[in-house]
Amino acid sequence: MGEVLDELGALFAGAGEELALVGGPVRDAMLGRAHHDLDFATSARPEVTERLLKRFAGGATWDMGRAFGTIGARRGDWVVEVTTYRSESYDPSSRKPEVDFGDTLAGDLGRRDFTVNAMAVRLPGREVEDPYGGVVDLAQQVLRTPGTPEDSFTDDPLRMMRAARFAAQLGFEVAPEVVTAMTAMAERISIVSAERVRDELVKLVCAPYPRLGLTLLVETGLADHVLPELPALALERDEHHRHKDVYEHTLTVLEQAIDLEHRLGDGPDFIARFAALMHDVGKPRTRRFLDDGTVTFHHHDVVGAKITRKRMKALRFSNDEIDAVATLVELHLRFHGYGSGEWTDSAVRRYVRDAGDQLERLHVLTRADCTTRNRRKAERLRRTYDDLEARIARLSEEEELASLRPDLDGNQIMEILGIGPGREVGEAYRFLLDLRLEHGPQDPAAAEAALREWWASRQQRGSRHICGETCASDTFLPACRPTSCPQCDGSDVPQPVPGSRQRAGAVGRYPRSFPVVRRTPVPPAPGAAR
Repeated sequence: MGEVLDELGALFAGAGEELALVGGPVRDAMLGRAHHDLDFATSARPEVTERLLKRFAGGATWDMGRAFGTIGARRGDWVVEVTTYRSESYDPSSRKPEVDFGDTLAGDLGRRDFTVNAMAVRLPGREVEDPYGGVVDLAQQVLRTPGTPEDSFTDDPLRMMRAARFAAQLGFEVAPEVVTAMTAMAERISIVSAERVRDELVKLVCAPYPRLGLTLLVETGLADHVLPELPALALERDEHHRHKDVYEHTLTVLEQAIDLEHRLGDGPDFIARFAALMHDVGKPRTRRFLDDGTVTFHHHDVVGAKITRKRMKALRFSNDEIDAVATLVELHLRFHGYGSGEWTDSAVRRYVRDAGDQLERLHVLTRADCTTRNRRKAERLRRTYDDLEARIARLSEEEELASLRPDLDGNQIMEILGIGPGREVGEAYRFLLDLRLEHGPQDPAAAEAALREWWASRQQRGSRHICGETCASDTFLPACRPTSCPQCDGSDVPQPVPGSRQRAGAVGRYPRSFPVVRRTPVPPAPGAAR
């Protein structure tokens, strides 16, 4: 690092500009942590910074946000970002900061979020600048703001989220006056864009001590605005204490999922962690007290998956991230139907199929969800899940479960049934996939025979028009029949069967016009008698 600092310092000094290493790299250097991403502040305007960095990096520079005064560059393993001295603030009703360039390092440090991030090292002389006592707060492991927290959070409300994030990353305590200001000003976080809130939340969840940050969000009321499902888990327990404290249980599941994260590879896994955090969010909405005083949360897995999707969409997560987390939430209870190993191989295949590429994360979440203090029960659950994983491994080796497909593909289906591309091909494909899940791999002849039998049965179930024609479409409601077809008078509008219990408006879910589909004879199997 020293060589990079000296070279950049000399480069800017030679151009008559100031340069200082600032923020996180200074903090982490004092904590003995390695850093390859370096942040600098300078008196130079962006166009000057860009010209100097091109000389440093041999042209490998990029515009990180010229309007904010930031230019980036890379040389070898080092990534540097150089930002012009600045001050920024929020209009009370605005989501975007107003940026003005400044002229002094002291002024630039004064606008930073916390004192431990408001330290700098001037270059090339390497003099330490610490106008707000960041070294002392770093030693005492306390997060304070350079000025009053009210002014700081008024300028940038996202700093309240950063307080929780740094508490989770560093394990530091947040100063009482900062907590008080966060509590009083929590609603102001609503002017910050969902994307910026999301990014801070991801960093918090992926930090070494997420419980600290999440607890701070809940206690200050910030979570009510950014992740309201979390404080809602602090359910009022019934007088007989018949169910767990769901909020504390959730934080414990998160910590246990982190302990099992080594199964997923290196580094924190946000999907697994966030699924652990959201896995029980359906409980408040599904809680029911029975006459005997017991409490139930039936279908909280399904309800929780829907709630999770809605929250993640509001926070602007990608569709892939939303699908992954919602799938884990929806499946986190599936294992509890396994009993002591009663599942058939078919049920195990469906478990693997439904989990898809989230299977390893589902293993982690399911194991982490065991928070009972009864050691005998915990050990029994662990052994049972060991058995399920062993069965999955055996079936995977025998049947290639990771690439589970029907025994016939779409082209073979069309050839056997004599039909073209369309909805019927997809229905046949799903039938064969279910057959594969239920009975394991089939030889092509057996799969073809089953397909022909299914198709013939499906044809026989077709709807009868008053003209006597058979419609092979399955789109008719059980309580409906077509009163006519093009062969009769051309209207073909479904009508309720007299006396049926069909709910009002149900017909409107389906097309108003249904084509008559004459039953297509199934081509005979090769060699069959005609």
